[in-house]
Amino acid sequence: MQKITFEGSQGHQLAARLDVPDGEIKAYALFAHCFTCSKDIFAAGRIAIALNALGIAVLRFDFTGLGASEGEFENTNFTSNVQDLIKAADYMRENFQAPSILIGHSLGGAAILVAAHDMPEIKAVATIGAPADSAHVAHHFEGARDEILEKGEAEVCLVGRPFKIQKQFLEDIESQSMDNNIAQLKKPLLVLHAPMDQTVGIENAEHIFKTAKHPKSFVTLDSADHLLSKREDAAYAARVIAAWASLYVGYKLSDIDKKKPVADKTVVVRTSDNGKFQQYVQMGKHFILADEPESVGGDDTGADPYGLLLASLGTCTSMTLQMYANHKNLPLEGVEVSLSHKKIHAEDCGECETTSGKIDQITREITIKGEELTDEQRGRMIEIADKCPVHKTLHSETIIITSEKADDKKAAA
Repeated sequence: MQKITFEGSQGHQLAARLDVPDGEIKAYALFAHCFTCSKDIFAAGRIAIALNALGIAVLRFDFTGLGASEGEFENTNFTSNVQDLIKAADYMRENFQAPSILIGHSLGGAAILVAAHDMPEIKAVATIGAPADSAHVAHHFEGARDEILEKGEAEVCLVGRPFKIQKQFLEDIESQSMDNNIAQLKKPLLVLHAPMDQTVGIENAEHIFKTAKHPKSFVTLDSADHLLSKREDAAYAARVIAAWASLYVGYKLSDIDKKKPVADKTVVVRTSDNGKFQQYVQMGKHFILADEPESVGGDDTGADPYGLLLASLGTCTSMTLQMYANHKNLPLEGVEVSLSHKKIHAEDCGECETTSGKIDQITREITIKGEELTDEQRGRMIEIADKCPVHKTLHSETIIITSEKADDKKAAA
């Protein structure tokens, strides 16, 4: 991740971050966040991760007056947001490479439908929960409309925070004509929207889709909320965008190269710079995320360390039972392993050598599926579970050798 600042449409310095894959950069994407949100909203982060995994660098920034960017929000409007996007694309063109993918969330989605006309290099445009009309956001402060028109401005509460809305903001969003911009887009368009979106109704997606010319695609986000606050919803949207954009930008889904290759049997864990605790975990050619739950300050974007430990034991247990059943030609139909971990007082464990302090206790419950299995066969399989390699490792004496490895970039310098 690179922290960046660039000059926005009103002359202020805008705060941005460029999420860059470690390997070859195949293309650049520009992300526009939702109304009053920031570049660090979860959906933006998750989409950046997914595109990074395909070698796509993603720039996201705070519009003027929001997040860490300079300027006053009250002096901005929809037009200035569009101009900020164009400025961001200009900066990318001058310093890296012009964006070929444009992604917009909510009002950011409406903004990219306008800004795309001034970005000739754009090859794919994707909107998420976008309104078909920029004036749609006026419903957030409908109760203050009379005061805004009479006094020229009013303070309204949006997403739990006070914002000053000026008359020029209302006039600007109500003067926009989105239909012509959508109809004349002349770029592949992907419309993602949740049918139950309570902030921007699904009829907006219908209007955008009907107004746009081909090539165009629509994907439902099912039960997702407007902000894609659930990890699985944001991850799904990210995967869809990554797969769809590959048709037009020139990379392949098989090109996944999140990090440089690692040797078989080797696991590499790297900090991600996305959130407080998130980690990239690479096992050979396989890649997952790890994180801490929100209860301890994490973002819950992946399994926690003990969850990964239990997953290792659980998968090893299930695989061992499947291999045993195959070897013995047993009518096994499936295995389900449920595990939990906690600390207990050593004195409460009658079988443990440790007699003081606390020890780790893992509870493992195994469901063996197969109506034709005998009680004897089931009992033997429970015994075999203790013979899985990970189980043996956890019960054996383990030596961990720790040393410092020179940073590749520092070593190269």
